[in-house]
Amino acid sequence: MIPKIGLSEDSIEKIIKLLSVVLSDEMTLYVKTRKSHWNVAGQSFMELHKLFEVQYSELEVIIDNVAERIGKLGGKTIGTMNEFSALSRIMEHPNKYPVQNTMLTELLNDHKTIIYELRKDIDTCTNDCHDAGTADLLTGILQQHETIAWVLRRYLS
Repeated sequence: MIPKIGLSEDSIEKIIKLLSVVLSDEMTLYVKTRKSHWNVAGQSFMELHKLFEVQYSELEVIIDNVAERIGKLGGKTIGTMNEFSALSRIMEHPNKYPVQNTMLTELLNDHKTIIYELRKDIDTCTNDCHDAGTADLLTGILQQHETIAWVLRRYLS
């Protein structure tokens, strides 16, 4: 059921599709961060192991908030790895287990990709769909990714 909340049905459908892509990006990055947590090795093992745990925990909250927003707009939330893989703008690298700096660089680049894409998504929500609620949610998520990217950059400095 499409809720009557001051948005057109077309806008709501467009936003649900957009949020499904955002959800897919977040799920893919979550899995990649978990993989890094499980496979990090070297001198800073424990520090990075804990850092990645903090980061994937933050991504879990983001994922839940995006999924709930889809529900609030009357949509059905996708939930399979096939669906996420088909929509994600983040690339996976199966059967590859990089060293620490490569791992950090790859995660940093993924966060940068999400930041870049979220800026466009926020513009779509604001200018095309007139949905301040979703734009606000995505702005908060953007800020979280900026913080995580900043932390990862500090490790690579």
